[in-house]
Amino acid sequence: MARPALLTAYCLTLAIAAAATAVVVAWRGPAPQPVPLLILGALFAMAGNLDRVTSSRGFSVSASPMLGMAAVVVFHDTAPLLGPLLVGLFDVLDVTHLRRFEWRKLAFNAGNFGLSLLAAAATFEVLAPAGPLGPTEMAALALPTVVVFSVINLSLVIVVTWLADGGIDHRELRRDLLGEAHVFPFALLGFCLGRLYLDAGPVVAPLFIAPILIARQTFNAYVAIQDSHEAALRILIGALEAKDRYTAGHAERVARYAGYIGEELGLGVRRLERLRLAALMHDVGKLVVPNHLLNKPGKLTPDEFAEVRRHEDVSVEILRRIDFLAPVAPSATSEASRFEPVADERGQPIEPHIVAVADAYDAMTSTRSYRRALPQQEAFRELRRNAGRQFHPRVVDALIAALRRRGEVHGPGYEEHVYHQDAPVTGTGSAGLGDLLPDGPAPAAPAAGTAGA
Repeated sequence: MARPALLTAYCLTLAIAAAATAVVVAWRGPAPQPVPLLILGALFAMAGNLDRVTSSRGFSVSASPMLGMAAVVVFHDTAPLLGPLLVGLFDVLDVTHLRRFEWRKLAFNAGNFGLSLLAAAATFEVLAPAGPLGPTEMAALALPTVVVFSVINLSLVIVVTWLADGGIDHRELRRDLLGEAHVFPFALLGFCLGRLYLDAGPVVAPLFIAPILIARQTFNAYVAIQDSHEAALRILIGALEAKDRYTAGHAERVARYAGYIGEELGLGVRRLERLRLAALMHDVGKLVVPNHLLNKPGKLTPDEFAEVRRHEDVSVEILRRIDFLAPVAPSATSEASRFEPVADERGQPIEPHIVAVADAYDAMTSTRSYRRALPQQEAFRELRRNAGRQFHPRVVDALIAALRRRGEVHGPGYEEHVYHQDAPVTGTGSAGLGDLLPDGPAPAAPAAGTAGA
């Protein structure tokens, strides 16, 4: 069966399973009281409709779990399973999906929330002691109930993502796991509001609206900040591209390779994002380096070498002046990326080493003014030859493993753009900054993959 057909079958199966379960549970047990069902169901649908803003990083905040947990508490003594299940099915009232007739999304969302809340309610029923629940019991039951809800919800989302995209992006999966963290405070609040509803009745319903609006406003503010950060990055990358199109494309590729390495090494979501920023901005200081030096086909004189190396200090200064980029400023220096086994044992940050290896790999597999791109296997050999001296061995192994796992090949014949068509097949100088003239004072010569341009 083709993937689109499998996706359709999966979404329909979830919706049918949720609806059929509701029928069976309704036939075997009491029906929920209509007033709390309509109130909580309408609020659940409201939360889903207001949660329409999505972050460029795939992260979102929703008050829907709060309403679901409130339903678990409210219907505990009357319709413990059917009430939460029916509240979850109210997500079918998504105005955006209805207007666009996105029936697969409607079916999936309704089935997903219905079954996730059913599992959470069943957990609550198994663990809840007989009789009224006090604040202590509520807090104790909240954690396992929410964990079950989150596990079922995220598992169903992973399957639908795999069917829709043909695979799972590990970085997005980590973001989803981080996003689940917001469920817990909202869920605990839902337990408290559910208890308050049982004590005071529908009069407290307006209190449910405030967290819904706060969640949306908070997420909108988060998205606005992230968008402003992304815009700042785009401006800097645009400036690099205006100066030298190769340098801008190089920064984008280094960021991608650095992400591969970070995922391979198991870095968390926040560290991966910081790593992305460091990789994108590691060459921003090249804005002050004359193009004729960046693209010089021959060896550099001592003065030219010093002028090119000055870009590191400029990069650090620019990054330190931008608040959200300040933490990644050290990654722009060759000193921070130099591998020292003793320092590494003391917990030296690995991000600068990742940027250095990603930078070196792209430098070797890209055509530069003084040399055509090297074959991928030659770049791998060069990285391994310098592992433990110039490059961090674990980082080198991680890059090679990540590229092989993805089946990516780089080097001659695989470049998206070749900006130096007249470059020689072999040339003088390193893949990073080039060498000095033979009669110049020779600094410590970098290896063929030196992080540089």
